[in-house]
Amino acid sequence: MFYQQKTLNCKGKLISIETPLVMGILNVTPDSFFDGGKYQNEKAILKRAEQILKEGGNIIDVGGMSSRPRAEIIDVDEELKRVIPVIEKISSTFPEAIISIDTIQSEVANKACAAGARMINDISGGTIDNAIFEAAIQNKVPYILMHIQGTPATMQNNPEYENVVLEILDYFIAKIGQLRQKEMIDIIIDPGFGFGKSVEHNYQILNKLHIFKMLEVPIMVGLSRKSMIYKVLASDAKNALNGTTALHMIALQEGARLLRVHDVKEAVETVKLWNQIDQLKD
Repeated sequence: MFYQQKTLNCKGKLISIETPLVMGILNVTPDSFFDGGKYQNEKAILKRAEQILKEGGNIIDVGGMSSRPRAEIIDVDEELKRVIPVIEKISSTFPEAIISIDTIQSEVANKACAAGARMINDISGGTIDNAIFEAAIQNKVPYILMHIQGTPATMQNNPEYENVVLEILDYFIAKIGQLRQKEMIDIIIDPGFGFGKSVEHNYQILNKLHIFKMLEVPIMVGLSRKSMIYKVLASDAKNALNGTTALHMIALQEGARLLRVHDVKEAVETVKLWNQIDQLKD
């Protein structure tokens, strides 16, 4: 048995993770793999934020740069132009909402937190801008530490591991140790499904996700509509919701505490059904 963290301190607002949380994706990007270009005006953005909250989502994850395979890193000013007005508007319209900023840049993270974000979701694990660690510490927000091999532009160019699960575990041990030395309190880990992994790697990670519980920090998964689902099903992202739900249940059984999703209602229902089962355990 490992210690299970029960709360996250989101810039002074304490939220419970005794029941797994659902993070709804709000990409204000023109080129994300599933919803790129969908939320490009204030009306559409606020409607999406409202939908996430009404459907039971706990966190709104705002991203201004696509991290799909072969995506290039965009200019900081362009990213700021995309995300800061969105965070400000959501914060003023839904003041109780927990907003996460999905970024690899410390400047974006700092300005997003000043605008109302209460969590930092960094797909790079600080490998592109390690000042993002200080941004999380200074703003007193939880930091989502993801594993990636390479960068979005290169990560799917024949990713290789001797043992993908153990290599990611070693990565997290080293990074968490580094962050604890900096006195970071709330760390969430994300194994980075699809970020420098083959389909087989992704399923090896999912099958052994429980191993990461030994790190005694909450585990987040981002499986939603990814190619690891639709390639197996010979389908596409548009038709990957059923597969996403199936893998979400497995992730919860393996110890996931946060689900990052496009489809909030279905994820919330999956958490409720998992919770019904979990309550019956001794």
